[in-house]
Amino acid sequence: MVTTTLGKLLEGVAETAYPDLPVNCITTDSRKIEKGCVFIAVVGERFDGNDFVMEALEKGAAAAVVSRHFDDDRCIWVPNTLDAYSAMACNYRKQFHPLVVGVTGSVGKTTTKEMVAAILSKFGKTLKNEGNRNNEIGLPETVLKLDESTELAVFEMGMSALGEISRLSRCAMPYAGIITCIGVSHIEMLGSQENILKAKMEILDGMPADGLLVLNGDDPFLNSVRDSLTCRVATFAVDNDSCDVTAREISCKTFPSTFTIRDKEHGSFYVTIPCSGIHAVKDALAAYTLATRLGLDPGTCASALSEYAPSGMRQRFRTVRGITVIEDCYNANPDSMEASLKTLADLPCNGIKIAVLGDMLELGDISDDAHRKTGVLAGTLGLDILLCCGEKMKLAAETAAEAGVSCVRHFEDKMEIADYLRECAHAGDMVLFKASRGMALEDIMEEFYKD
Repeated sequence: MVTTTLGKLLEGVAETAYPDLPVNCITTDSRKIEKGCVFIAVVGERFDGNDFVMEALEKGAAAAVVSRHFDDDRCIWVPNTLDAYSAMACNYRKQFHPLVVGVTGSVGKTTTKEMVAAILSKFGKTLKNEGNRNNEIGLPETVLKLDESTELAVFEMGMSALGEISRLSRCAMPYAGIITCIGVSHIEMLGSQENILKAKMEILDGMPADGLLVLNGDDPFLNSVRDSLTCRVATFAVDNDSCDVTAREISCKTFPSTFTIRDKEHGSFYVTIPCSGIHAVKDALAAYTLATRLGLDPGTCASALSEYAPSGMRQRFRTVRGITVIEDCYNANPDSMEASLKTLADLPCNGIKIAVLGDMLELGDISDDAHRKTGVLAGTLGLDILLCCGEKMKLAAETAAEAGVSCVRHFEDKMEIADYLRECAHAGDMVLFKASRGMALEDIMEEFYKD
C-alpha cells in the first residue's frame, strides 16, 4: 500500500480528528498490526474485532475503525465496519488508473481469473487476488496492493447473498467484467437461479456505462439478459455458434487439452491449456474473449493461455507412487461435480478410476436430489470405485451402487479413506478428490501421500 492520509481514505465514510495522519497499511487482523496502520474491527459470526481494538492501538495502530463506542479519539465509529473497509479501499483505488477486470460466476471464477492474469501479464504489470481472496475482506485487501506501477488488474468476485458483488464491484471499479455461468452455488441462501443471476449481474454496479461485459453464450440465464444490456457485450461458447468466440477441434479428454479458437473478428488460433475438461476450455475462451475485446493482440492472448497455472486444489494433477491424483476439492456444486467426474471418466489411464467424494454444501432444498444424481452419474460414467464421506454423500453411495459402480463405500470417519486407498489404488490408477471446501478432503490426501 502506498502511504496516504487518513482523511483521504475516510472521504464519504466518517470524520476523524486526524485527517492528515499518514497511513501505510489497513488490516482486519490484529496480529498483523504495523506502526502507522489502521485496524478495521470486523464483526463475524464467531468473533468481534471490537474486542481487539485497544490491543491494536497499543501495538502501534494509528487508528481503528469500530462499530462500538470507545473513549479514544483514535477510534472512528461507523455503523458497519465491513462497509467502511470496502469504501476506504475504493477511495484508495481512485488514486490509481490501471485497467481493471472483474470476474464472477457460479463455476470457474478462479480458473478464469488465473487465465485472464496469465494473458494480461504479457502486456504489463498485473495484480490479481491470490487464491480465491474474493470476498468482502479479501478483495479490498487486494485493491490496497495497487500502486503507481500497476498497469492491469483482475479481481475475482464471490458472493453468498444479494448485494455482495455490488459492493465488491463498486470497490474495485472494473472497466470490464466476465460472468462465467449461472449455476446453483449458494442457492440455499438465494433461493433460485433467477436470484443468482441477479446477484452476478451486480458486477455492472461498479463498471462505467461504456464498459465491457463478457458472457457465456451457452448459458440460458445469461442469454436471457444479453439483449437488455446497455454496456458493450461480447460472448463466448462451445455450443452456440452465434457467439463472438467459439472453440472447435476440441481435445479435452487428455492432459493437456487442445482446441482451436474461432474468433469472428480475428480468425483462428490453436491453443494448449494445462488442464482437462470442457469446463476448462470455456474458462479459456472467456479469458481470451475479454482480453481481445479490450484491444490486446489476439495471437499473444491465445498463446499466453498455455502458461496458466492451476491454483490451490483446483484440478491440480500430481503423481504419487505411480498413481495419478486429481486434486479438485477447493469447492463443489452440482455443475463442478459433474465436470470433474466427466474429466476423470474421459482421461486415459492404464488402471482403474477411483472417485473420492465429499458433501456439496449450501445447496438447500436441492441437496438430496443433487447428491443422488451424483451417484447415478458415477455409474453412468463407468467409474470403478466410489469412496464417499459426509452425510449427504450417503445418498450418492446408494444410487451409485444401484447405477452399477462395482465398488462403493461410505465412510463415517473420512480418514479411513486414506487407508482404504492405500490398499486398492496401485500404479497406473487414477484418483479424483472432489468436495466442498468445508469437507477438508486435503486431510485425506495428506495422509494418503505419506510413505
